[in-house]
Amino acid sequence: MALSNSSIAAVFDKVADLLDIEGANQFRVRAYRTAARTIAIQPESVAESILHGRDLSELPGIGKDLAGKIEEVATTGRLNVLEDVEKRVPEGLSALLEIPGMGPKRVRVLKERCAVSSMESLERVLKTGQIRELPGFGPKTEAAIRDGIERRKLPGQSRVTRALGDEVTRALLPYLKSVDGVLQVVAAGSYRRGLETIGDIDILATCTDAVAMMDAFVKYPEVLRVLSRGITRSTIVLTSGIQVDLRVVPAESYGAALVYFTGSKAHNIAIRAIGVKKGLKVNEYGVFKGRRRLCGKTEEEVYARLGLAWIEPELRENRGEVEAARDGKLPELLRLDQIRGDLHAHTVATDGRRTLEEMAEAARAKGYEYLSISDHTKRLTVARGQDEKRLREQIRAIDRLNARFSGFQILKSAEVDILEDGSLDLPDSILKELDIRVCSIHYKFNLPIQQQTERVIRAMDNPYFNILAHPTGRLIGRREGYALDLDRVIAAAAERGVFLELNSQPDRLDLTDIYCRKARDMGAKIVISTDAHSDLELDFMRFGVGQARRGWLRTEDVVNTRSWSRVRTLFRRAPSSGSLQRKKPQ
Repeated sequence: MALSNSSIAAVFDKVADLLDIEGANQFRVRAYRTAARTIAIQPESVAESILHGRDLSELPGIGKDLAGKIEEVATTGRLNVLEDVEKRVPEGLSALLEIPGMGPKRVRVLKERCAVSSMESLERVLKTGQIRELPGFGPKTEAAIRDGIERRKLPGQSRVTRALGDEVTRALLPYLKSVDGVLQVVAAGSYRRGLETIGDIDILATCTDAVAMMDAFVKYPEVLRVLSRGITRSTIVLTSGIQVDLRVVPAESYGAALVYFTGSKAHNIAIRAIGVKKGLKVNEYGVFKGRRRLCGKTEEEVYARLGLAWIEPELRENRGEVEAARDGKLPELLRLDQIRGDLHAHTVATDGRRTLEEMAEAARAKGYEYLSISDHTKRLTVARGQDEKRLREQIRAIDRLNARFSGFQILKSAEVDILEDGSLDLPDSILKELDIRVCSIHYKFNLPIQQQTERVIRAMDNPYFNILAHPTGRLIGRREGYALDLDRVIAAAAERGVFLELNSQPDRLDLTDIYCRKARDMGAKIVISTDAHSDLELDFMRFGVGQARRGWLRTEDVVNTRSWSRVRTLFRRAPSSGSLQRKKPQ
């Protein structure tokens, strides 16, 4: 049984985590992190590539040593390095990483300063109040840790990123569709609604031979164990740890089942309530008047029978979509094919893994009209950030490449650090030479909310500030966003002609869907970018678009659905905008 890319990547992530807890050399830790990230985004199976003789050292960031370790995992399911470090790091310490916001560095601090070695010892230390006094922690972090521990005790709380769910589903659905007699197969639940994290994956199918369908399902090569097997429903756990439920439903109930198993609980309650008012019963088998089934074969006819337009899956959260469907006011949601360029990507000049030319060619191959190269600036030394001299050299290199292209343009940009006082990491004299400026916070995450908010708004006052990148700085399941009054930030962005990034990295998806919609309603425009560190990560755009759809965003709400000539005019800010009168906090 070949291991999936996500399973192999998880091994290297675990090595990096444990080495980080140990306090190992950061270059070594980063090498394993790079390996994990590179493996995870490969479009082909790494294990199968090895069987076909591919030299993995050709992959970005993968040398001969790491290539050998990847092959070791793919062929044996084990890694000696991991087993060695597991002997040195107590198992209880690695379990602490399952608490949201508890990264390896925090675990190491707790180990060294409070002698924490397990979940139980962490709970004991929490009761003493010591944690809030540790550097980089504080009362808010202490409360988040306590909440995380309690959540772990609740059933059904294990969730994975959408990217992992996407990898699993993209492999499993074609496998099931190849079974003889299968008519329809679709993933429903939180996956179909496009949530940023998912729990179990629910799959619905119609077929002519349910027994053959279930036989194939439980024999899927990635199955770790079979929890149940029946004629119409079976449940498996995959090697990735994800649980998958398969339900075979009658064709006449397929649409009703899809509505039922896709919608959130609140959405389903809302549409059932409409049915009750009309004297109808709505469930996963159809829409009924008494004992007579009125419809259920398609989703469209289920919604229509209730007097509603069909509702896009991403909107089914009971956040006004039912009323909008009733009143004919549903938005025409953004589509992936409407994106015309990517406005945030990195190269080997800083912490990317592909050259300038390789990134440009990958963007051209996707049919984009433009790609913004936004490598880091000097403040971010860990990413080898560029100073003025290196940035000017990159500008000249971009000019040379652009001279070769027709119908495509590399945009000159930089991901500029927002310093603690709200100033930018590079002077205006170099910033004005760029096409756009992507500005972000990479340090001092723990400032009080008022100070952090003022920091961002003060930076926005600079007329060369165009895009606020990953606005809250969160990493899903690993780090909470910094304290920020996002309502004030959104209002300030709208006032100054600054744009908010929806970062498509699957562990960021920052902004959230809620704030995407709020930004739209407050008149602020969104840029959907991948923050790609390799050519393959340009494909992460689909995750950002999915998040945008959950946030009710339309084509007109997203800047990079426009041509570069139109985008360029949007990025031009009057020099006087830097002296806008500051509004007092409400």
